[in-house]
Amino acid sequence: MGEQRVSKVTDQKQMQKFVKSLLKDVQALEYMIDNKWFDTGITRMGAEQEMALVHKDTYKPNCIAMEALDKMKKYDWVETELAKFNLETNLTPIQLTKSCFSQLHKENATKLDKIQAVLDKMDTNLVLTGILPTLRKFDLDMKNLTPKKRYKALMEAINEQLIGSSYELRLTGIDELLLKHDSPLLEACNTSFQIHLQVDPDEFVHVYNIAQAVTAPVMAIAANSPIVFGRRLWHESRIALFQQSLDTRTTHDHMRERSPRVSFGRDWLQDSIMEIYKEDISRFRVLISSDVTEDSLAMIKNGEVPKLRSLQVHNSTVYRWNRPCYGISDNGKPHLRIENRVIPAGPTVLDEVANACFWLGLTVGMADEVEDIRTLMSFEDARDNFGKAARFGIDSKFTWFNDKKVTCVDLIINELIPIARRGLKKRKVAKKDIDLYLGIIQERAESHMNGARWQLRSYTELIKKCTRDEALTVLTAAMIKNQQSGIPVHKWKTPDLGDLVDYKPSQLKVSEFMVTDLFTVQKSDIIELVAEMMDWQKLRYAPVEDTKGNLVGLVSRRLILRSLIKNKRSQKTNTVEQVMINDPITIDHNDTITNAMKIMKKHDVGCLPVINNGELAGMITEMDFLRISGRLIQRLEEKK
Repeated sequence: MGEQRVSKVTDQKQMQKFVKSLLKDVQALEYMIDNKWFDTGITRMGAEQEMALVHKDTYKPNCIAMEALDKMKKYDWVETELAKFNLETNLTPIQLTKSCFSQLHKENATKLDKIQAVLDKMDTNLVLTGILPTLRKFDLDMKNLTPKKRYKALMEAINEQLIGSSYELRLTGIDELLLKHDSPLLEACNTSFQIHLQVDPDEFVHVYNIAQAVTAPVMAIAANSPIVFGRRLWHESRIALFQQSLDTRTTHDHMRERSPRVSFGRDWLQDSIMEIYKEDISRFRVLISSDVTEDSLAMIKNGEVPKLRSLQVHNSTVYRWNRPCYGISDNGKPHLRIENRVIPAGPTVLDEVANACFWLGLTVGMADEVEDIRTLMSFEDARDNFGKAARFGIDSKFTWFNDKKVTCVDLIINELIPIARRGLKKRKVAKKDIDLYLGIIQERAESHMNGARWQLRSYTELIKKCTRDEALTVLTAAMIKNQQSGIPVHKWKTPDLGDLVDYKPSQLKVSEFMVTDLFTVQKSDIIELVAEMMDWQKLRYAPVEDTKGNLVGLVSRRLILRSLIKNKRSQKTNTVEQVMINDPITIDHNDTITNAMKIMKKHDVGCLPVINNGELAGMITEMDFLRISGRLIQRLEEKK
């Protein structure tokens, strides 16, 4: 859960003190590895569960994490996350043997039930999903940052590293998202089920490289994050969203390379885990510091095991998808772990444990059978596979060992599941656990269905019948219902609009309701062109904008018709500038649709251009309200 006693580096002396402590930690870690201080000969696993919180009536984010935690003081395993609409739990580390996965399943389900019992009294549901479908851009305002020193320090420090003027999201899938944001809080969109694997120092390079190679197929079959702000993007959009939300780089005329703080890595490990720590310290400036009192080298001389707090603080600000971790076991010995950060939360606890079982079994199983994965595939292919898996999920085609091209499904069914089975069997994991959880992966692959495909298929069907907001609400409601049933995602039914009894759009903001795919005109356009365009696209209104996207007027079908009649008599050619409304009534994107209705009624207008900082952002028309009213009337009839 990270070191909470941290602060932003504010002066040179503080920076120098922390860096000295950081360098001592590196030397101490290297000494402990070279002199065999580490806990060895035992394979443990652990996990962290992140979740989103939503209103029970609207299914939108509910920023009550701090209030909920205040009611859960007796639970020392639940903690804050970056945003007020998220929580996180730590699950007990357990040896990878016997009924470890069913124990993990039971513990996670029990803890989530305890949290939900508290949330029930706060009209809130928890949701397990990689990215919450009903999350909106304005939910990521800094006012929703969890009020803890660590998070504020991290946000401020990353902002100070920003080279450009804003953070930019650029993702293309079925839809496209091009978006600017003023803070790295966009990272709070992501919720995951992080898995830890304890590894002996002597085996770390070997196992870490294998973990890197198998990340792509595991992520592909586990993908559960395809929708961001109502846009259908990558099957595992968390990958791009996380990197871009913390990416302080900008474009330049030159081609100098700068590494993002979120990455898959640049090459295989060669000799030691120390390569990762040394590279990350060399590449990435210190963002936050901790008031460290321990002298790790002095402790080493006294035979004491240091906590390496400075190294852990810096490591927590560099986000490798397979991240090395240092810790101290209950027996007092230090240990090393690989933290897998690619697996999304959800769709159910059963699915999550199946994903964990697959990754852990595959990693240890392949470590048993492959002497050096670097001789079987290039790092470039491993990284390319990672990118493909994020974009296309279960539909991916990979470059595997010895340059073999193979589909995700064929690779998993024919090669990877058998390896995972053998790896788990060698560690004496209960056959019942292996059959259950790897069976989920097998069925998912055979049915070609995971969380991402279910969401994409469901949402695509829903938006043909209703507004985007209603579709996202129905989708989220169906996810919660299915999660509570415990049925694995490949057996979920496609949701129907009737599955949600009550839909309450009255508190919607204009930005959630407006049409953003606009046909616009400019002042100099001739009336004949505009008339044809409005006829072709069945438009009643067309906003007039300048070359910078600023709204300068509005034309209606009625105004165009009048002009055409006059032009026919006079044989003149008129332009938009001669007939347009110069100062149309507008509405801000942060206003509510209730207020939009009042404005339209008061001014007797049939449409409202939507403005964001003077720029045209969208449009609301009377037809949009008719559609939403029609759906509400239909719902009332169905309810009767």
